Amino acid sequence: MDISEMKQALDNTARKLADIRGSLDLDQKKKRLSQLEEIMSSPDFWNDQEAAQGVISEMKHLKDLTEKMAQLEEMYEEKQLMLELLLEEGEDLSLQNELGTGIRSLKKEIDDFELTVMLSGPYDRNSAILELHPGAGGTESQDWAEMLLRMYTRWSEDNGYKVETLDYLPGDEAGVRSVTLLIKGINAYGFLKAEKGVHRLVRISPFDASGRRHTSFVSVNVLPEIDNDVEIDIRTEDLKIDTYRSSGAGGQHVNTTDSAVRITHIPTGIVVTCQSERSQIKNRDRAMKILKARLYERQMEEQQKKMQAIQGEQTEIGWGNQIRSYVFHPYSMVKDHRTQVETGNVQAVMDGEIKPFIEAFLRMQLNRSEQQ
Repeated sequence: MDISEMKQALDNTARKLADIRGSLDLDQKKKRLSQLEEIMSSPDFWNDQEAAQGVISEMKHLKDLTEKMAQLEEMYEEKQLMLELLLEEGEDLSLQNELGTGIRSLKKEIDDFELTVMLSGPYDRNSAILELHPGAGGTESQDWAEMLLRMYTRWSEDNGYKVETLDYLPGDEAGVRSVTLLIKGINAYGFLKAEKGVHRLVRISPFDASGRRHTSFVSVNVLPEIDNDVEIDIRTEDLKIDTYRSSGAGGQHVNTTDSAVRITHIPTGIVVTCQSERSQIKNRDRAMKILKARLYERQMEEQQKKMQAIQGEQTEIGWGNQIRSYVFHPYSMVKDHRTQVETGNVQAVMDGEIKPFIEAFLRMQLNRSEQQ
């Protein structure tokens, strides 16, 4: 990178930082921080533990945003001073190399921060409920679901999220028949909503003695964990609640009591299950959270359909449509059909390297919203 390229790169950086600062509305965020500090100073702040944790989480999120913005602007000023020094003193290869490396590093940090700032949906900051459901194909699809389970677990752990298994039904011979995870942490839903849809696998089947190529499908559903302060009308008389003995991993106790819970919402036919806890009460609470998220999703889909009817438009990507193909044979490739992003490093993707797909989807969504 020569000096003129560095100057151009820093000019671009300054513009991008200004755009991010404008979209963040930092004055409003600082005002909100002051309000939260007042709330925390109240003597009865800890009376409602869940509400208190919500305030602390919001405060941490706002502080992270404002402090990161200040850090990036400080890094930019430092690089600008280095450029001025380079221009004054003439050729200095060591300083030039240091500045070039610093500019590239700063650009990456700004790009990552910009991705976080993109998450402006009403529940993007929430934890995510992720469900995997194999399609037709028996063991093939169930094994593919287990591979995706590993991929999302790896991605979550690599990005600092905690993974809890809410429900797990093992496959008949291998893999899983269905699994529901809670991915806990800020922005988990904002990122993982990019993964919602059908994921297609093409490979030589390890379960086929003839070594034939098979195609398998798994549906990935992603819901935000809905806070208690969100009003979703669920009437007790509309619920059918069954208990049964848990199956799968969990120790000796898991199969000795009817701790697993199945809740059926009669008006919609939605069924949710939870068997991750040893306590029936805890499983019921978790199942109600999943039901609340499902009903919220249904409400949002109905609103979307009404808007499409009014506008007379069809969306390119509907709920549940195939979004990505993973090809293991006759060549190696993972391709996202919405953004056209692809990679030949299948193993890295299966190890959790799905950031390029998520980032491309979020940028596509942002561009669409800006054009409307």
